[in-house]
Amino acid sequence: MLDCIDRIFEPLLRLLAPAPGPHRPTGADLAPPPLRAPAAPRPRHTYTLRGEDTALVRPYLLAFERSEEMRQQRARRRALWLAVHGVDVGPRVIHGMAVPA
Repeated sequence: MLDCIDRIFEPLLRLLAPAPGPHRPTGADLAPPPLRAPAAPRPRHTYTLRGEDTALVRPYLLAFERSEEMRQQRARRRALWLAVHGVDVGPRVIHGMAVPA
């Protein structure tokens, strides 16, 4: 029975145990690395970053704003073109009151 256990565990122990011979690490190789002096502390920022100061903006927000600006520009141009041809397309509501067209 001991021979059977020996045959099972010997290959496993060879995988886990360090290799014998000249490639085996010595005591000097196992020593911890020497301690270094602590680095100088980094200067802290005297200001805080605000979201408005950064250029990181989601592209879909920019696309939505651009499309809204283009829509408003088209509406202004259309109103100007119609005014040249005698059609008044002024505001429908002024100060909360409906205005007849």
